[in-house]
Amino acid sequence: MARILPMAASYSLQLAGLRPPSPFSAAVRLASNARLGLHSAPFRRLALSHLGSAMHHGQLFGIKPSKLIRKASGIEASAAGNMTTQASTTVSQEEALEWVKKDKRRLLHVVYRVGDLDKTIKFYTECLGMKLLRKRDIPEERYTNAFLGYGPEDSHFVVELTYNYGVDKYDIGTGFGHFGIAVEDVAKTVDLIKAKGGKVTREPSSLKGGKTLVASIEDPDGYKFELLERGPTPEPFCQLMLRVGDLDRAINFYEKAFGMELLHKQDNPEDKYTIAMMGYGPEDKNAVLELMYNYGVKEYDKGNAYAQIAIGTDDVYKTAEAIKLYGGKITREPGPLPGINTKITACLDPDGWKTVFVDNIDFAKELE
Repeated sequence: MARILPMAASYSLQLAGLRPPSPFSAAVRLASNARLGLHSAPFRRLALSHLGSAMHHGQLFGIKPSKLIRKASGIEASAAGNMTTQASTTVSQEEALEWVKKDKRRLLHVVYRVGDLDKTIKFYTECLGMKLLRKRDIPEERYTNAFLGYGPEDSHFVVELTYNYGVDKYDIGTGFGHFGIAVEDVAKTVDLIKAKGGKVTREPSSLKGGKTLVASIEDPDGYKFELLERGPTPEPFCQLMLRVGDLDRAINFYEKAFGMELLHKQDNPEDKYTIAMMGYGPEDKNAVLELMYNYGVKEYDKGNAYAQIAIGTDDVYKTAEAIKLYGGKITREPGPLPGINTKITACLDPDGWKTVFVDNIDFAKELE
C-alpha cells in the first residue's frame, strides 16, 4: 500500500512531523505553565525564583518587568490556604488578547488531499470558475500540489490541493462539512456542472427562512460544495464549514486565541443544529469559518482527506503563546523552517482541527 503523506505546502511535510521541530525557548514554556499561587514564605521564594521566566513571558507581549514584580509581590496566601493565583499568566492573557486583536490576520489557504489532481483541477477551473495559480511537483517526496482560487494568493483565500503518488482515494470523515462558493447565478452554475458530469446533491432552492438561493454539489473526490447566490464579491471562495462538539467552547477559542469575530450565530432547533460564522471581516467580502454543532454530538471522525487551514500573522511566537493560554495545543513550536526560513507554528483547536500560522512577511517572500 502506498504511503499516505500529509498536506504539502512548502512547509507541509515538516509540519507533519517528518522533520524535527525547531527548539523553542524553555523559559517561555516555563513562564506559561508556572503557577505562582502557593502559600506564604514558600510561595514568595518560588515566585521570586520564577520571576525571570515570568518577565520573559510578559516581555513577549510588551509587559514591563516592574508590572510583573508588583503583581507577584502583591499576592498573598488566603486564610484557607487554597489560593492559586497565576500572576504572570493572568497578565499575559490580558496582553495576549489585546495583541491578538491588533495582529494582521487573514485566512491564506485550506489544504486537503485528492486522488486525481488533473481531474480535480479541471473540475474547479471549468465548473467552479477558479484559476490555477501555481503547481509544483516534488518527486523526491512523491507528491504534487496545486493552488487554485479566484485571485492572487496575497489577497485571496485559496485552495491547496495535494496529490500523493499512488494514492487515489481518501476518507473525508464526518467532521468536515463543506466549502462555500458565492456565484451570481446558482441555476446556471448547476446546469454547467451537470453538463460537465458533476454531481448535484441539492437542486437550487431557497434557504429556510430566507431568500438566498443555494445548491449543493460534490467534486470528484466527494468534497461537498455549497453554491450561494450573491452579487459580485471580492472573495467568491467564501466559506469553510467544520463540525464541533461544543460550540460555545469553539467560539471562545477562535475569538480569543485566533482573534476572529463572531459574525453571527443561528440556532435551528427543528433540525437540531446551531451554526456560528467566525472570521476576520464581513461575510460578503471575506472567507469565513462556519462552525456547526449538531445537538448531542460531541466527536466526529476526521478521516485522512482534509488537512488544515493556514492563517497569516505578524508574529508566530506571540501567536503560539496566545494559543497555549486559551486552550489550544501547539503541535509545531514556532520558528523558522530549515531550508526556506519561513517562520510558522501549528496547533490544534479544542476539537482537534489543525491550523498553521505563517509569518506574513515570510509568506510574501515565498510568493515572490
